[in-house]
Amino acid sequence: MRSPRETVRRIARGTEDEQLPVGLTLLAGAVAAAMVFPLTWLFVKAWTVDLGRARELMFSAETLDILVNSLLLMSLVTVFSILIGVPLAYLTVRTNLPFRRFWTIVVALPLVVPSYIGAFAFVSAFGPSGEFQSLLAGFGIERLPEIYGLEGAVFVVTLYTYPYVYLTTRAALISFDEGLIDAARTLNHGRWEAFRRVTLPQVRPAIAAGGLLAALYALSDFGTPAIMRFPVFTRQIYVENRSFGQDYAALLSLQLLAVVLVVLALEWRIRSNQTVSGDGSEGTENRIDLGWLRWPATVVPAAVATVALVVPVWILTLWTQRAGDTYRSDLTFEWIQAVNSVSVSAAAALVAGLCALPVAYLAANHDSPLAVVFERLTYVGFAVPGVVLGLALVFFGANYAPWIYQTTPLLVFAYVVRFLPQAVGSTRTSILQIDPELVEASRVLGESSLGSFRRVTLPLVRSGIVAGAALVFLTTMKELPVTLFLRPSGFESIVTQIWAAQANALYQYAAVPALLLMFISALSMVVLLAQENNDKGL
Repeated sequence: MRSPRETVRRIARGTEDEQLPVGLTLLAGAVAAAMVFPLTWLFVKAWTVDLGRARELMFSAETLDILVNSLLLMSLVTVFSILIGVPLAYLTVRTNLPFRRFWTIVVALPLVVPSYIGAFAFVSAFGPSGEFQSLLAGFGIERLPEIYGLEGAVFVVTLYTYPYVYLTTRAALISFDEGLIDAARTLNHGRWEAFRRVTLPQVRPAIAAGGLLAALYALSDFGTPAIMRFPVFTRQIYVENRSFGQDYAALLSLQLLAVVLVVLALEWRIRSNQTVSGDGSEGTENRIDLGWLRWPATVVPAAVATVALVVPVWILTLWTQRAGDTYRSDLTFEWIQAVNSVSVSAAAALVAGLCALPVAYLAANHDSPLAVVFERLTYVGFAVPGVVLGLALVFFGANYAPWIYQTTPLLVFAYVVRFLPQAVGSTRTSILQIDPELVEASRVLGESSLGSFRRVTLPLVRSGIVAGAALVFLTTMKELPVTLFLRPSGFESIVTQIWAAQANALYQYAAVPALLLMFISALSMVVLLAQENNDKGL
């Protein structure tokens, strides 16, 4: 017989046989449809390719190599992101690590560094004839080993994507009900056994959500594989578009979408709609005492932060000191570029936060396949390379909607398509952490469904909505291909300035905007984590 608590959960969460709320379902469906709409260009373009030619291109040896390389990059980045992000989250939330608040912010900051800037920095620092080799030249070392290829791409992408796993896992650990741990300990479970049997299953949805974002980012990243000379889908699609091979580019994009759908299906099987409920209060007396390992444990976050943050800042600082005699007025940084970047990023974050709420709420509270499909569809845009999304919307705007072509609303829409999953994942995790009995209690007291949502659910998921919107803001600030393709005429931003400087091999002009981009993004991260700490009493 089902327990009363389980019955309440089934009533509040919903079952597969229940009828979905019409208004919420239509709203979530509209959001999902809008997110996949730009991808119709790929199917229209692929449909025009001769069947024999399509078969030849799809099953060529080059295409197979690209597929294998992309899968290797995605798999390794996901695994290493989890291996780095989960321990860091556990150290900064559940232990008495020295300077915990400081490390909480610092280990999240690599998310503010664009991966293409990180790749340039590491090539400049550790390339065969890079800055590090110059320091070692006095010891007779004339050349360092190559850092290009799979190893270099995995290393750099992992450094700047593990914060996805770290942030989602940390949010789940903060809201975790420590009474469950106490109950496990009273049953004579050791710390490791309690973690394995209680903590890990409860935070698994958050780990899966962060791992999914890391995997999709690895699939969609263009800059790092290109700089590391590692052939993957994104790099080859860009090359084909540059050489007017749009047929092959469209077919490669469809293959990439097929990989994305498989990844989404696997992630859905791994995670569950298991509720991670708790009161969000974490008393210092319940933190794990690391004992004599307390200070040595700081080596872990210090090492990760040093490699991910110090190297790019070092290289960018060197670029600013090597201005040389070349002067280009068109490459000089202007403050309007920063204003443009912040304004469109804030608009994208606001729209994404609003669009994510109905999708996440439907997926978290209803087990219907339709709810799952709507949520999964919102993730597709995140894995589509920015160059593909940009070309698709250029095709749509130029041919069917010239009144919106090269306007700020179309640019913001593209950002939302690209980064909505960050808001959906964070919001959904927060909704799953709500104790269903709280919602049901408000219903018993006479509140309507909308009233319960407004008075109970919305205040409790506010931190998740803010966290998701902040992630959208951070990644929008760094987005390059979409900005280049869809920016309005005369619209210049920080990333377009960086791109122009790098395209002209005048890196000194890229240094200041790159440092400013990292600074603005870092401020938003600091404010977000500081507010989270105050809200949770950490």
